[in-house]
Amino acid sequence: MTEGPITKAILTFAFPILIGNVFQQLYNVADTAIIGHILGDHSLAAVGASAPIVSLIIGFVYGITNGFSVIIARYYGAKDYDNMRKAVAVSYVLTLIIATIMTVASRLLLGTILRALSTPSEIINETESYLKIIITFCVITCFYNMFSGLMRAIGNSRMPLVFLIISSIINVMLDYIFVKYFGWGVKGAATATVIAQAVSVILCMLYVYTKSKELAFTKEGLNTDMSMVKELISMGLSMGLMLVVVSIGSVALQRAVNYLGSDIITAHTAARKVDDLFMLVMGTISVSASTFASQNLGAGHYDRIREGIKKCILISWVWSLFAIAVVYIFGTKLIYLISGTSNEFVIATSNRYIRINIAFFMVLGVLLVLRSSLQGLGRKMVPVAGSIVEMAFKFGAVGIISRKLGYFGVCILEPIIWVVCAILVLVDFMRFLMNTKELQKQ
Repeated sequence: MTEGPITKAILTFAFPILIGNVFQQLYNVADTAIIGHILGDHSLAAVGASAPIVSLIIGFVYGITNGFSVIIARYYGAKDYDNMRKAVAVSYVLTLIIATIMTVASRLLLGTILRALSTPSEIINETESYLKIIITFCVITCFYNMFSGLMRAIGNSRMPLVFLIISSIINVMLDYIFVKYFGWGVKGAATATVIAQAVSVILCMLYVYTKSKELAFTKEGLNTDMSMVKELISMGLSMGLMLVVVSIGSVALQRAVNYLGSDIITAHTAARKVDDLFMLVMGTISVSASTFASQNLGAGHYDRIREGIKKCILISWVWSLFAIAVVYIFGTKLIYLISGTSNEFVIATSNRYIRINIAFFMVLGVLLVLRSSLQGLGRKMVPVAGSIVEMAFKFGAVGIISRKLGYFGVCILEPIIWVVCAILVLVDFMRFLMNTKELQKQ
């Protein structure tokens, strides 16, 4: 990504990630659609109540492993292959340690968290059953994200896609079999997801150790000084905390949603699934911007960094206009296809949420691209600070939403947050541009 036409480099890198994200989203969409159509609104609400906790865990894992890949991409862009191999080896060890800690802590605290979130009594048992399976096998999620990040760091976004397509097909098939024919309920959906993810990890390992050995673990790679370990931990934690802080805010917001009853939970679950599908492109572009910025920083190509980030924002705006048109024309049909509900109140409530959110996607595009790019450039403080602001907004709004604004407060909260946080990262990006211009004059 350090040479050639910028737009082509970004799109070529981003396209496999996008397709991979679509198939990864199928894990959740398949759970939602099959549960909604076969088990009904009650079970759908149970899985929906688990979503913020799952996002909290996966967001933290994704952030940490993506932080590792940013450092590796920088070494790769600078052609410092010795340090790159050392960073790879340390990443394996840190991922295993993090996965173990997260699994133990999550299992111990799960019941307390669900009660603290005021999860309705009629769905709490199903929610806990679903989450126990997902959490127990958290190590699988950690290593899939690690392998994907390693491959993306060296510009290989194609192979994670291939493996994910295979595992996604397996997930959909097992989902239907376990829920429909085995009668395992929400546990069947969770089990199918875990098995499918395990397949993707196995395929990643086989590829790395046979075709991309520079990304394989070696004992020799651990012969490094503590400065590299600290750098990996620092970048991993900063990106992980950035996402986990956002997710903590979403968990708090879920509590407000839970207070509003099962119908609202079902509507919110369906709306978030539609919203998440359209956010895939936004997330993909932001990941591409991070890798692009990191590799070119290592190569010292500052002009290329500026142009690449601008083009990423432009791509996100084009997608935003398309998403707005689709939601306003086909939103109701999308909600029904994903949730299977025929409850008119649920459909109308979901539709209002996605219409309000989607209207602010151009602001979200600026936020996501700049936030990820700044992380890739080693500017960690403002993205994390912006995430803390987002969490504070969500915590502060919970009482207002549940007592005064109702679900309308949920609908407008995130767009307000996007505007505030976009301003923060835009100011820091402008500072970066000024600093690089000064460096180039010297």
